[in-house]
Amino acid sequence: MATPAFEDIVETFEFLPDWEDRYREVIALGRAMPPMPEALKVPATKVTGCASQVWIHPEVEGGRFSFQGDSDASIVRGLIAILRALYAGLPVAEVAQVDAQAELGRLGLEGHLSSQRSNGVRSMIARIRDHAREAA
Repeated sequence: MATPAFEDIVETFEFLPDWEDRYREVIALGRAMPPMPEALKVPATKVTGCASQVWIHPEVEGGRFSFQGDSDASIVRGLIAILRALYAGLPVAEVAQVDAQAELGRLGLEGHLSSQRSNGVRSMIARIRDHAREAA
């Protein structure tokens, strides 16, 4: 159920031999992500449960879900970019059906993220699902 953009990330990660290379790729994905306008970084878009500052602003167009996101931490910004690739363009009704933890597991990140970052990713996924549910 993953999007083609996410499948591209999975394919890239399959060719990265160790965690340090994957870590650099996550950061590169975050750097390549379009910036989120400062005007959208408001309390309503802030994600609680993250050690870093994280903002997610949902967008639904033509019944398809996407979001803008940002963080003050490079690795977290990269994780947001990965989540954007996972969900971008899905019909809003399908967002809740994505097994995000299983899909992210395909990247081999789970054993390398701190418990705080893992909790933050779960908080971001919950926020994304909430936004999609509200839009459906």
